[in-house]
Amino acid sequence: MKHMSPSRKAFAVFNYLFITLACLSMLLPFLHMLAGSFSSGAAIAQGRVGIWPVEFTMGNYQAVLGDPKIWRSFRVTVLITVLGTAVNLLFTSLMSYGLSKTDLKGRSAIILIVVFTMIFPAPIIPSYLLVKELGLLNSLWALIIPGAISAFNMIILINFFRNIPEGLIESARIDGAGEYYTLWKIVLPLSLPALMTIGLFYAVGHWNSYMTALMYIRRQDLFPLQVLLRRLLVESDEQVIIRVNNAVQSVEGIKMASIMTATIPILFVYPFIQRHFVKGAMLGSIKG
Repeated sequence: MKHMSPSRKAFAVFNYLFITLACLSMLLPFLHMLAGSFSSGAAIAQGRVGIWPVEFTMGNYQAVLGDPKIWRSFRVTVLITVLGTAVNLLFTSLMSYGLSKTDLKGRSAIILIVVFTMIFPAPIIPSYLLVKELGLLNSLWALIIPGAISAFNMIILINFFRNIPEGLIESARIDGAGEYYTLWKIVLPLSLPALMTIGLFYAVGHWNSYMTALMYIRRQDLFPLQVLLRRLLVESDEQVIIRVNNAVQSVEGIKMASIMTATIPILFVYPFIQRHFVKGAMLGSIKG
C-alpha cells in the first residue's frame, strides 16, 4: 500500500474493514454455539454465555455421543458422503471429458440441455415420482443417484479439461492409448486441483443433505445426521432436562453440542485440500 494513491489506499482500507466485519459476523455465531455446547444449562438459560464457555462442562457432549441414534446417523452420513462423492466424481469426470471435445457431435445441444437443468431444476413432485418408480425410496441410493452429476460442477470440470494441452493427449493417442487410458492416466492426474474443488462441493452437499432425505427416507435407521438433528432442534421440548453423571443438562446445551458434532467433522476436511481448492477454483475459470 506504500505506493498507492490516497483514493486506492482508502478503498483498500475499506475493503479490509468490510471483509473483517463480514468474517466476524459469520464467526461469532459459530463461537457462541461452540461456547454454549461446553456451558451448563443454567448459564445458557440465564443468557450468560457469549463466546466463552460459562461453568464448563462436557455433559452436553456426553449426552450426544452417548446416544446410539447419533452414531447410527453419523455412520449413514459418512457413508453417503464418501460413496456419493465417489459416484459424483466418476460420472462428472466421464461426462465432462466427453463434452470437453469440441469435435463431439451434438456437444452444444447436450451442454444446452445440461445448463437448462441448472437454471430450471426439476420440480419436487416429478422428482419424487421418478425416484419412487425406480424403486429407490427408503434407500441410500435415493440420496446419491438423482444428484450424480451437478451441472455447475460439470461446467467447471469441462473448462479445466479444455485447459490441458492438446499435445499431451495427441501424444498418448500416437502411443496407442485409448480414450479411457488417456482419461485415467493423463487427464485426471493433471486435473487433481479441479477434482478436489468439485469433490469438496459434492462432499459438503452430501454432508448437509436434508431435503432429499426428508422426501425419500422414512426408515429411521437410514436417517442422515441432518435429519436427526432437525428432529432434535424442532421437535424437542425446551423444558426437558437430561441428567448426565448426576448433572442436569438442558436441551439447549445438547442442541448446541449436536450442531457442533454435525459441523466440525466437515470443517476438518478443508485444510487438507485448501491448496488444491484454491488452484482449482482459479484455473477452472480461465478458459470458457
